[in-house]
Amino acid sequence: MSSSHCQAGLVRPSGKRSESVLLAGQRSGWGGCARTGLVISCEHGGNRIPVPYGELFGAHGALLDTHRGYDFGALIMARVLAREFAAPLVASTVSRLLVDLNRSVGHPRLHSEATRGMPAAMRQQLLQQHYQPYRSQADHLVRRAIADYGRVIHISSHSFTPELDGTVRNADIGLLYDPHRPGEADLCARWRDSLKACAPALTVRRNYPYAGKGDGLTAWFRRHLPPDAYVGIELEINQKHVFTPSRRWMALRQVIVDSLRRTLTSRGEGVAE
Repeated sequence: MSSSHCQAGLVRPSGKRSESVLLAGQRSGWGGCARTGLVISCEHGGNRIPVPYGELFGAHGALLDTHRGYDFGALIMARVLAREFAAPLVASTVSRLLVDLNRSVGHPRLHSEATRGMPAAMRQQLLQQHYQPYRSQADHLVRRAIADYGRVIHISSHSFTPELDGTVRNADIGLLYDPHRPGEADLCARWRDSLKACAPALTVRRNYPYAGKGDGLTAWFRRHLPPDAYVGIELEINQKHVFTPSRRWMALRQVIVDSLRRTLTSRGEGVAE
């Protein structure tokens, strides 16, 4: 991987940043046919806890600085993708330990051990203040892209811990999708091949380290949108790369951008101006 690309390091979200960052009204700067829109999201971009809920984390504060608190590097990757493709971005910097934006209401992991013991009214308030606005913004961007182009590719940026419960994850990049959605399967197969062409040393696996059809924001969209209109992919990056020297982390981000660009243009489905 080349290290001659734009400067960007690992930035940990500050406590003052708002819970949602929405860069709307942008169109992808592709020179191909205007057949596909592109939307970027990042559900686990930070570890911020709003002041009213700080006391809940007195015994759980240390978790905020671990992979359970947020996805290291995911927000940087999401911003790079949004910038390079001039795509709209919706991202959260509130910790998933407060409420997990990538889980459905009713899922047992929607709330963590710090918040699931809250009274039902307070949990509902959490959803109204943080969960529902994020989901509404994501839904707006996805549906607007479909209205504009007829089809959208939604890339949700995530990262995974190199080791979990004593098991080392043997992948550098994971591409998660629903194998029953042909458009998603085809895109991930071509993106994997493009990644390998750009950086042969990378281990790229599909539906690893999680199953792409599991509960999440992309799965929610699949329940509401047909496969010819919605293609949802979760990009998973091994966090070991986030903590390597900055030039190597920058180079990996550029490989991801370049490989996605090649993947989209290979079928003429890039997002046009």
